[in-house]
Amino acid sequence: MASRLLQNINSPEDLRKLDKQDLLQVAKELREFIIDIVATKEGHLGASLGVVELTIALHYYFKTPEDLLVWDVGHQAYGHKILTGRRDIFETNRKLNGLSGFPKRNESIFDTFGVGHSSTSISAALGMAIASKLNGKSEKNHIAVIGDASIASGMAFEGLNHAGVTKVNLWVILNDNAIGIDPSVGALKAYLSKSKIGVKPKQDNMIEALNFHYSGPIDGHDFEAIFKAFEELEKVKGPKFLHLITKKGKGLQQAEENQVTYHAPGKFDKTTGELLPKNNENLSPKFQDVFGLTLVELAKTNEQIIGITPAMPTGSSLKYMMNEFPDRAFDVGIAEQHAVTLAAGMATQGKIVFCTIYSTFLQRAYDQLIHDVALQNLPVIFCIDRAGLVGADGATHHGVFDLAYLRCIPNLIIATPSNEIELRNILYTASLGLENPIAIRYPRGRGLITDWQKDFQKVEIGKGKKLQSGSELAIISVGTIRTEVEEALQQLQQPEKVAHYDLGFVKPLDEEMLVEIFQQYKTVITVEDGVISGGAGEAVLAFANQHQFTSKIINLGIPDEFIEQGTTAELRDLAGISAERIQQKIEEVLS
Repeated sequence: MASRLLQNINSPEDLRKLDKQDLLQVAKELREFIIDIVATKEGHLGASLGVVELTIALHYYFKTPEDLLVWDVGHQAYGHKILTGRRDIFETNRKLNGLSGFPKRNESIFDTFGVGHSSTSISAALGMAIASKLNGKSEKNHIAVIGDASIASGMAFEGLNHAGVTKVNLWVILNDNAIGIDPSVGALKAYLSKSKIGVKPKQDNMIEALNFHYSGPIDGHDFEAIFKAFEELEKVKGPKFLHLITKKGKGLQQAEENQVTYHAPGKFDKTTGELLPKNNENLSPKFQDVFGLTLVELAKTNEQIIGITPAMPTGSSLKYMMNEFPDRAFDVGIAEQHAVTLAAGMATQGKIVFCTIYSTFLQRAYDQLIHDVALQNLPVIFCIDRAGLVGADGATHHGVFDLAYLRCIPNLIIATPSNEIELRNILYTASLGLENPIAIRYPRGRGLITDWQKDFQKVEIGKGKKLQSGSELAIISVGTIRTEVEEALQQLQQPEKVAHYDLGFVKPLDEEMLVEIFQQYKTVITVEDGVISGGAGEAVLAFANQHQFTSKIINLGIPDEFIEQGTTAELRDLAGISAERIQQKIEEVLS
């Protein structure tokens, strides 16, 4: 049996001591190691399996960390982490107080740039390359590894466009596997597909038109081909572009054949690749499915309804509408800014546009949200998925800023449905036509209601509701954190002392309900799964101050810091918004 090589690689320097013929064995062991860990600990699988040879080749050929390596998104960086001194603690990946699931600057000197969202690598590596040139270190290599889905983003093109007029030592390596999380889309995908079989003549190469030296496409699993390409490109001055063809999930048959599912498959049998059954005692639907299935239901009765998502048809469940009404549902690729302005353009022509987008991805289209939608008061319906704490994806993906960054935008309605039925009803209400744009916020994961497909009920915009009366203190919950508040109230020794209200809308506020609360209660607690700074609680506080109410107001929510990875339950507890922590706060106030 061949000796175990991986266990002796604690840094790329150890890797470089091996003979080239040993690298195939390292690749085999690295794949087995990733599969072993992810099978039991969960995480992103397919992307990292697809770049095993490339990862080894990069650290073997280049003098990392002196040469600067930037991974795009970071889904594919598990092998990189394992080879750069984190093998023995890799089982803590995505766990509380463990390794981040993405490259992170304060975790390792080899993580040159913190990532998590796509299409940043070229700009970051270009910035490093220009700085190196100014510092008199032009010989240093700066390498951006980017996928075919990510390079179609506007920001990646901006980076390429700028890089083409510089003379810096920038390498852009395209990891082309024809898929991001879902299959890649758009004209660039078609162009890259043709280039794989040599259809495009050299003079029509769009990369060379941007002043890059283009090489490829080559087999991204062939060490000999990769090293030959590296050696040839090293002789080239200025920006260079290497096109590799890889297979996402390579080395695990199930992952190769079902690339969407095995992007992040959960737990599975490491030998067969079969997914392990999940313990779904709670069979209520995922909130994303409530959105997706309800949208199909609405679209069947209204041909003006349109669905748009930037690259997340499966994750957002827009796939249901794409299957049912392919001419009216659009995956625009990793292009959040385009998605929002596209929705605005359609809204000018009377279409009822549901733009479904993750909370942290909407951050990337903030100007379009203000300038193209709200300023023109176009009634685009933003369905904001993954709002609140999302768990293991950590700081780059927690949707905790949306209430704060949306609150300050004029004309925008902000709805925070507290369960599946309320989500369904606000989607229905929005489909009937509104005079303003609306943001509808809901979390990742499942709720508690199994029988949610009730007859539609129209929602009154800007109205909250009283859920429980109380004699001494009022608590106002925002959105689905209501569940934690209700659990906390059930554990109280004297629940009759605490009233509970559901805010319903952060904008406009239910002023009539707030006046009732402040006239009746000397102490009010607000609870939200968003940042306290600028959030819903501060909106309530500002209302009380404006109307000279003197109640003591306590805001519970995400503190003014970035929250790292962990389970959602662990992170809610750390932030003080778990049922147990809310109960403790109530009892402290009552005593």
